[in-house]
Amino acid sequence: MGENIVCGRNAVNELLKSGNPVNKIVMKSEKENGQGRNADIVHRCKERGIPFQFVDNAVLDKLSAGEKHQGIVALSAAKEYVEPSDIIAIARQKGEDPFILVLDEIEDPHNLGALLRTADAAGVHGVIIPKRRSVGLTPAVGRTSAGAIEYVPVARVANLVQTLKYLKDEGCWVSGAEAGGKDIYQADLKGPRVVVIGGEDKGLGRLVKETCDEVISLPMLGRIASLNASVAGSIILYEVLRQRNKG
Repeated sequence: MGENIVCGRNAVNELLKSGNPVNKIVMKSEKENGQGRNADIVHRCKERGIPFQFVDNAVLDKLSAGEKHQGIVALSAAKEYVEPSDIIAIARQKGEDPFILVLDEIEDPHNLGALLRTADAAGVHGVIIPKRRSVGLTPAVGRTSAGAIEYVPVARVANLVQTLKYLKDEGCWVSGAEAGGKDIYQADLKGPRVVVIGGEDKGLGRLVKETCDEVISLPMLGRIASLNASVAGSIILYEVLRQRNKG
């Protein structure tokens, strides 16, 4: 899959802590960046034998291709996608009911990054995205995820509907999020659970929605009819976590 560019201190730190392969770390000159700012990262590089280099800002700007790099960029093996069956296996290895997030054509890298961050925090076993009309695991996604991209398995599939049917065959209940559905605070979200969040503009695709076992919604008491996809998704994931913890 080639080489991946990881930008920003948090993302680079999490990459190093994860133990995943790192080819090289490139940092802004210590003189320009403040004495000792990257001392912790330099220490980790020396411990793991990872090459590192100090450069001027122009080099970092070129490497990051316009992404905010905060004076540091890592070059690593590109993040590998997993299969949906791998995510099911991860849950079973942990002795837990599967908890899976499916994203139906999320195109904004900041939304995907934010959802990966919440997925990691809420104990989601994996995230599934479509190959078409969806952002992949880009540097912008990695930076926005604050390093969660290193820990959350992501599957990229050709057909979301077929994938949802597979997950149902594996015993999962599929809850699609869209206005007009059952209030999430009245819904039973325990047990093997797949949460499907629709794209930023159109929401759930028709066939995806028809494949869901139920449609759930957030209560909206104000004048705004909807929330940002990553905000809505995060609230729903934490409600699932709350109910799972209650048993």
